[in-house]
Amino acid sequence: MLGRVVAEAAERFGDATAFVAPAGWSLSYRQLHERAEAVAAGLLARGVGEGDVVAIALPPSPDHVVAYVAAARIGAIAAAVNHKLTATERDAVLADAGPALTLVDAADHHPPPPAAAHPLAVDLATDAADVLATLTAGGTPADVPPLPDDPDRPVAIVFTSGTTGQPKGAVFAGRQLAFITEVDTGNRWGGGGPMLMSTSLAHLGPTTKLPGNLMRGGNVHLMDRWSARATLELTERERMAGLGGIPTQIALMLRDPEFDRFDLTCVQAIVIGGGPATPALVRDARRRFGAALSVRYSCTEAGIGLGTAFTDPPEDAEESVGRPHAGVELTIVDPATGDPVAPGQEGEVCLRSPAVMSGYWRDPAGTEAAFTPTGAVRTGDLGYVDERGRLHLVGRSKERYVRGGYNVHPQEVEAVLAAHPLVAEVAIAPRADEIMGEIGVAVVVPRDPAHPPTLDDLRAAGADRLAPYKQPEALVIVDRLPLTPMEKVDRRALAAMVAGRTPAGAD
Repeated sequence: MLGRVVAEAAERFGDATAFVAPAGWSLSYRQLHERAEAVAAGLLARGVGEGDVVAIALPPSPDHVVAYVAAARIGAIAAAVNHKLTATERDAVLADAGPALTLVDAADHHPPPPAAAHPLAVDLATDAADVLATLTAGGTPADVPPLPDDPDRPVAIVFTSGTTGQPKGAVFAGRQLAFITEVDTGNRWGGGGPMLMSTSLAHLGPTTKLPGNLMRGGNVHLMDRWSARATLELTERERMAGLGGIPTQIALMLRDPEFDRFDLTCVQAIVIGGGPATPALVRDARRRFGAALSVRYSCTEAGIGLGTAFTDPPEDAEESVGRPHAGVELTIVDPATGDPVAPGQEGEVCLRSPAVMSGYWRDPAGTEAAFTPTGAVRTGDLGYVDERGRLHLVGRSKERYVRGGYNVHPQEVEAVLAAHPLVAEVAIAPRADEIMGEIGVAVVVPRDPAHPPTLDDLRAAGADRLAPYKQPEALVIVDRLPLTPMEKVDRRALAAMVAGRTPAGAD
């Protein structure tokens, strides 16, 4: 499906710009198709074929996009690795993926991945003719045979932390991409303009929405490192009509001290997703950008989910995450029994549609646990549907929290910090934050009350094993952790302890 869209986009849009690299050079639709065909031939020459996994451990770049398209062209499965992960986290993802080939940035200073990942160092391109030049040797596009149509053939693995903090790969095939594209575009071509890709290319959106973005015929600007100021400058310079991002990104743009000097009259629509948006943020964004706003809600495993329409009453985006997209079935179930709850009652949010993942990569037990008997994905989020059909989120049955659009699992962080010699016990609890949505607070029982660890001590201990967004950002020293009657850490009590304030003893 993806290969066909790229080929038709090359015919329709030709030399129009498809992607702009962080360094400023561009790749046209025709060049995207030609380079992907050449790289596909190179992959075949290296023995990579249908059903093999190609891991893409590259930063946001046209090289990354071309590698994804080339893998799909020969029936291989692209597994993108978030460039923000530490070497340890990246290697855990690669071990789960089991790739036949791993593309790594030659300039990356991380230690090389394990031998099982079959690494190939590539120099990121400096112009369109250079894209993945290392991979184009050994074959020609004529060597790439047509790929038989199979809507159930896996196309991509999108890694999510799952429920335990261990990497889980959600598999998406051609049929999921086709449905998401239909929802996004109505299968119509054209109408696109300049847009910014503000998240890692390993995320669900860039992976599953690529065909739709190509069908629109616009040009996508890639960023190797997002910043509020750079986004404001790019939006003004390119006269972008649409602006999207996680709540943290929108909040940081609004807080830029130079915000009011930018001419942002071009912005007509804002889409916020990937984390909780407060009513105050929604109102502030609407007012200061002078644009319509929509909030979106889903999870990686579901593919797509719900949202508010730009024409909905303003309070919808302030109070809820909207209603299901076309073709999406929303159910609220009792987390313990799986039975549907009465309208208006709280329960676990479940989503079913043709967009839901095929399953977790090489994890049948995890796949079975992720679905209800009716084939709906269990999101782990708690919520209720009001009398107007809007979904309101009230919390998460899973213990993860969302910091700046990224899932963080307390147990994963605790396992690292517990090894610090000054720590007797540690638990991580989320605390609401105006910018990041939620941040992690380390609640620590020190080994020696007279010499407790500092926040810097803990962050240093996790530097090599935790991505920056997983690191704690506040510290509370206590005599003991709150426990439930079953002698387990009382997560609710921890959350109440740190909610909305920095308690006495915090660093």
